Formats: sequence, structure tokens, C-alpha cells
Amino acid sequence: MVKVAVIYYSSTGTNYQLANWAAEAAKESGAEVKVVRTEELAPEAAINSNEAWKKHVEETKDVPVATSDDIEWADAIIFSMPTRFGSVPSQMKQFIDSQGGLWATGKTANKVVTAMSSASNSHGGQEATLLNFYTTMMHWGTIIVAPGYTDDSAYAAGGNPYGTSVTQGQDGSMVENVENAVKHQARRVVEVATKIHG
Repeated sequence: MVKVAVIYYSSTGTNYQLANWAAEAAKESGAEVKVVRTEELAPEAAINSNEAWKKHVEETKDVPVATSDDIEWADAIIFSMPTRFGSVPSQMKQFIDSQGGLWATGKTANKVVTAMSSASNSHGGQEATLLNFYTTMMHWGTIIVAPGYTDDSAYAAGGNPYGTSVTQGQDGSMVENVENAVKHQARRVVEVATKIHG
């Protein structure tokens, strides 16, 4: 059974939803799955200044925090994160940057990885975030599995070939219909990971 870690960062819940859809599809594909979050690094004052952020932090306090053990355990990893000025948010970056020990001992090599993103407008940096993130994954020696246009669900989701991405509207809801695209991306990762690690 292929082991899949879904590692996400979410401030107000969008990427938490993406992570859960991905986990659901990976489980349905026969994988053993765990969902973990990167540690919240923002100051309490910043969190408390945004009701949606504050609410989400409280609602997900029991979701386990990601550790190096989760990466070492996994055959495949699905990452999900919002964009921050076209790049990876500090909460995800800090987690990734702290994996030097695993990288140095070859324990990140040949992990099958894919990533998803979000932003508050349709050209807010989703693609740049994924491309920036994948650069690090190349350094890790991973096998990147992007969705490309391998399923029609990509078009309803906005057509991002690097990874499913979504726009979060002003009311906090998702603008594009991305659930099927997320699930296809997760199934594709399980399929490739099974061929490599199964």
C-alpha cells in the first residue's frame, strides 16, 4: 500500500479543504493517507485581527503538525498552500527549510510529489508559487507529478497545469470548481507512486 502524506498550510481554510479532498481521493485509490499541517508562525495579533483566520486556527488545532517523520514515512507527498506575493508562505517555507537533515541523508530522493495553491484573485501568483515550490523539490531529488491536462477537470478548475489552484472570493468561498481537479491530481500521484514504490 502506497503511503501518502498530505501536507498543507491554510490560514482561513481554503487549502485545508483542498488537502481533505486530496486525502479522500488518495484513500479511495487504495493509499494509506495522513493529513498534517505546517506550524502556524504568524503572531497572535495578526491572527486575531482576521475573524476567519482566528476561527480556522481554532477549528484545526487538533490536526497534527507536520514533522520530518511524515516526509520520511511517505512514498508520495501532496502539498497545498496559499501564495504569498507569488511565492511559498513562510509557514510552509520554514517547514521545508528545516528538512536539511533528511535531504543530506538522501531521504527526500524519489519521493513522488505534487502541489496545489490558492490566491485571492485569479492572477495572484498561484502558478509562480507552484513553480517556486517545485524548484525546491528538484533540489530534494523528488519526482514531480503535475496534473498537466491529463483530465478535463483541469479546465473547470481554471486550467493550471502545474497543480490545481483556486481563487478565494471576498466571501471566503472558492471561485472555480476545483474538487474534481484536486481529486484527479491526488489519484494521479497515487498511480505514479504505486508504479515506483508499490
